[in-house]
Amino acid sequence: MSIEDDVALLERVPTLRLLGREALRNLVFGTEQRDVARGEILFRTGDTADAGFVVQHGAFRVSSDSESGVETIARPGDLIGELALIVPMKRPSTAIAIEPSSAIRISRSLFQRVLESHPDAAQRLRDEIASRTSRLASEILRVGGKLS
Repeated sequence: MSIEDDVALLERVPTLRLLGREALRNLVFGTEQRDVARGEILFRTGDTADAGFVVQHGAFRVSSDSESGVETIARPGDLIGELALIVPMKRPSTAIAIEPSSAIRISRSLFQRVLESHPDAAQRLRDEIASRTSRLASEILRVGGKLS
């Protein structure tokens, strides 16, 4: 894929779209592509999470090893491991290719450098995270009220 193709793919990701085209172009220059065969593991629960992945081609089953058994399918344009772009953590899930697939790996250090060089993009991302957190807190309070 060309740089412009990669930028267009990242623009499909709601969180990354917030950064703007120039920041995404800078981001693309430092990313790497990972090709993964069917059945191959992209990452496992408990691995150190130092990057997020945007699916280019194929699909990944992302499943939690917890009792909840939550499972999703990530397809082209989906971001896997969004929180790992922002904070050090362990992977809460395992991602396995369910067909021959590829993903763009965005390291946390690269992501943070791009945010530092594009403060307007960092502000938009901060505002979005604050909004999500507020909505989540409201939902927790609503559900908690129903349980009381």
